[in-house]
Amino acid sequence: MSSSSDFAIEIQKVQDSKISDVDFDNITFGNTFTDYMLVCDFKNGEWQKPIIKPYEPFLIDPSAKVFHYGQAIFEGMKAYKDEHDEVWLFRPDENFHRFNKSAVRMAMPEVPEVVFMEGLKTIIDLERNWVKSGLGNTLYIRPFMIAIGSGVIAQPSTQYRFMIILSPAKSYYSGAVKVVIADHYSRAANGGIGAAKAAGNYSAQFYPTKLANDKGFQQIIWTDDATHTKLEEAGTMNVFFRINDTLYTAPTSERILDGVTRKSIIALAKREGIDVQERSVLVDEIVAAAQNSTLKEIFGAGTAAVVSPIAAFSYQEIEYVLPVIEDSFASQLKDKLTKIQYKLAEDTFGWTVKI
Repeated sequence: MSSSSDFAIEIQKVQDSKISDVDFDNITFGNTFTDYMLVCDFKNGEWQKPIIKPYEPFLIDPSAKVFHYGQAIFEGMKAYKDEHDEVWLFRPDENFHRFNKSAVRMAMPEVPEVVFMEGLKTIIDLERNWVKSGLGNTLYIRPFMIAIGSGVIAQPSTQYRFMIILSPAKSYYSGAVKVVIADHYSRAANGGIGAAKAAGNYSAQFYPTKLANDKGFQQIIWTDDATHTKLEEAGTMNVFFRINDTLYTAPTSERILDGVTRKSIIALAKREGIDVQERSVLVDEIVAAAQNSTLKEIFGAGTAAVVSPIAAFSYQEIEYVLPVIEDSFASQLKDKLTKIQYKLAEDTFGWTVKI
């Protein structure tokens, strides 16, 4: 597909929808998928025409470079249904731009905006019955791209596949989360791919997270790779710290993902008059704040959980329990953000996009 004038989405209709077989009240996050998927291949130096077709497995060569050299990126997004049965996306332009930043960093071709955005809107419109109304009900959207070119020589692929798959989801709640602050393992390094949503970033977390799980902690707060003195992310989320009435969060960098929920939380907090400081947050200052009772909250922010409060953290085998606060910043900001997403409050920022 050499230009946007060549753009046209082919739609191959399913014979029978599987939606009637789905128990929407008992869905495990990320395990159920809708009727359709979008597929668009890159070959011979250009993007081909995208196809929306029935969700199904596909064949791929065992020597495909995604298996051997990890060229794989993705995004996480959601669609929401309001009280009038209208479907909305939340800041999809941010996901599009971040997707292509990841592509550049992984030596993959950038996806044209017309493929990403029009493909996204077309498949969501086709699957709008899978978006259920009511707070907590969403349609999780997973755009991703993999290297499908064959050959085990260590160089970038010449063929890629961009896809969008969809998964109905309910409110993501994991209860009281306890975390351990990392003092050895790292999520990302200077000059690395931490700011890209690359598949390898997540697989590298599995082992140290398993070690934390074995000790009774659900997640890890990652620290900088060089000194392990700066707090950066919590699990797969950006992380916020409240000391007295000020919110602190690490600035984005080549180690830290530029989270869409993160920047939305910052904008909402500033609108509400909350002091937000984007700066390096030191382990020592958080430990000291916990010891002198000025540390009020820690919470993660990301697409899946929106806001995930942290009940306690451990550092060098010492556990610190956070106070239980009614009307916490975490609960206030989550409430304000979700009301915008579900069109229950005015979107003064212009973040929502109607399908």
